[in-house]
Amino acid sequence: MSEFTASEKKILSSHFSNTDGDVFAIITPRQVDRGALMSRYSRTNKSMRRIFLDEFLKNKNRGEEFYERVLLEYGDDSVAELGEAQIAIEGLSNIAVKKIEDRRIGLSYLEKSSRYVAWNKKINGQYQFYKDSDLMSSRFADSYIDACNFSFNVYSKNIEPMINYVREKYPIEKYFFKDSQDGKEKVFSKLKNENDIKTANMIYKGSTKAKALDILRGLLPASTLTNVGITGNGRSFEYLLTILFSSNLEEERKLASKIKKELDSTIRAFVRRSDDKYGKALQKYLNQVKTISKSIVKKEIKPKSTVGKLTKLVDWEPEKKSIDKIITSLMYEQSPSTSYQNILSQVKKMSFEKKLKIIKSMVNLRGNRRHRPSRAFETVYYTFDLLNNFGMFRDFHRHRALTLERQLLTTDHGYNTPKEIQVLGIDKEYNECMSNTKITFEKIKKKYPEQAQYVVNFAFNYPYFMKFNLREACHLIELRTVPQGHVDYRQVAQQMYKQINKVHPSLSQIIKFVDLKEYDLERFESEKRTQEKKKSLKK
Repeated sequence: MSEFTASEKKILSSHFSNTDGDVFAIITPRQVDRGALMSRYSRTNKSMRRIFLDEFLKNKNRGEEFYERVLLEYGDDSVAELGEAQIAIEGLSNIAVKKIEDRRIGLSYLEKSSRYVAWNKKINGQYQFYKDSDLMSSRFADSYIDACNFSFNVYSKNIEPMINYVREKYPIEKYFFKDSQDGKEKVFSKLKNENDIKTANMIYKGSTKAKALDILRGLLPASTLTNVGITGNGRSFEYLLTILFSSNLEEERKLASKIKKELDSTIRAFVRRSDDKYGKALQKYLNQVKTISKSIVKKEIKPKSTVGKLTKLVDWEPEKKSIDKIITSLMYEQSPSTSYQNILSQVKKMSFEKKLKIIKSMVNLRGNRRHRPSRAFETVYYTFDLLNNFGMFRDFHRHRALTLERQLLTTDHGYNTPKEIQVLGIDKEYNECMSNTKITFEKIKKKYPEQAQYVVNFAFNYPYFMKFNLREACHLIELRTVPQGHVDYRQVAQQMYKQINKVHPSLSQIIKFVDLKEYDLERFESEKRTQEKKKSLKK
C-alpha cells in the first residue's frame, strides 16, 4: 500500500520525479528547498517526500529557516554543499581567473581558449585588457596602456602571416584523410568525394589555425580579458568569495561583490557568511598567514633568480620503500582483519622479485589511459620545481588533485621564444615587445607589485612547484603528452616522466600511455576524430 493518498501524490508529482519508487529525483524548483530537504533527511525517520508534505509545503520559507539555523547557529559547513549554482563571468583578467581557479575542490571551470579563439577583437576601437583603477590614476597609466596595446598589436598583426606560414610549412597535401567510399586513409589529392574534400579542409584549417594561435599566445599580456564558467556547491563558492574579498587587487574584490550578488539570487542561504562576521574573521586569518610568511622570507631567504626553463624533480622517496607502500595498500582491502602495520612488516620480508611481479601485474591490467591505477598508487609522491612560460602554466594549473604553490608573475626569469617566431622573421618585434614589457613592469612593481602582473606577457617564465602522487602522475603525464597537446606542456610532461623513470624505473612503468614523440600539427588527429564523430551523429 502506498504511503501517500491520491491528493498527496498529485502534489508530490510536481516536486519529485515519482511518488512510489525508492529511487527518485528531487525536482522541486527552489534550490534552497532541495538542499534543505537533503540535509533534513539525515535527521529524521521520515521519508523525504513525507518531510516535504509535513514541513515544507505549508511554509515557503522552510528551506531558508533551516539553513539559517544549521549554518549560522550550528556552523555545520557540510550542508552548504547541498546548494549548487552555475555562474558565468565575462571580462576578467588572466590574473583574476587564475586566483579563482586556485580553488581545488567543489568547483569546476570552463575557460575561454587561447588555442581556438583569436584574442584580437576590439570593442569601441580598444583591445580588451584590464585597467586597474590604481594604475590608471597613477603616473604609470600611459606606459601601462602603451605596453598592453603594443603587445596586442604585435599579436594581432601576425595572426594571418603565422597561419599562412604554418600552412606553407605543413601543406594539406602532406596529410591523410578518410575516404568515405572505401573507409581508407588517403592523401588529400586522392579524395574524390565533395564532402570528403570539404571535411578535409575543415580539419586542416582548424588544426593549422590552432597551431598558429598556440605559437603567438606568448604575446598576450596577463591583463587580457577572458571568460570563465563555474559550476559548484555553496560551501566552495563561500570560500572562493572569502579569498576574493581578502585580495589586494581591486578587480578581485569587485568580482567577489558581483559573484555574491548573483549567488544571492540562486543559493543565498549557502553563501551568506562570506562577507559577514564569520567571513571577515576568515579574511583576517588569511591575511595574517601572508604577513607571517612574508616576514619569515625577509629574515631567512636570500633570493636567487633563475632565468630560463626548469623542470626538476626535487623530492621523492627511494623506490624500494615506495613499492612496499603500494603493495601494502593493494593488499589492505582484501586482508582479513589485520592492520596496515602488520601487512607492511610482512611485505618487507617478501623478495624484491616477487614485489616487482606484483607491480608488473598492475601495469598489465591497464588497457588505456582511462584505466586509472588503484588508490594504492596514491601513497607515493613527487615534488617538481617548475619554471616555464605563463601561457603553459595556465594549462597545468587546471590539474587540481595535487598541491600547487606559485609566486607573483614577474619578468625576472626571462621568456620563451617559439622557433617559428624566428623563422617567420618577427623575432625582432617579438623581443622588442618583451623588452618594452619588462621596462614597464620594473617601473610599476616598485609601488604596485601585484598590479604590475597585469602587463606581463604569457611568454615570460613563471615559477611554481607541484607535488602529486603516482596515480595523479599517470593522469597528468598521459593526458598532457597526447598528440593534440600544446608543444610547451607536452615537453614538460615528457621531462617529468623521464625524471620519474630515472628514480623509479620499476614504478614508472605504470605510466604506461605516455607519448614521447613529437608532432607537426598537434591538433590534426584530434580534428579528424571530431569530424568523424559529427558524421556518425548525423547518420
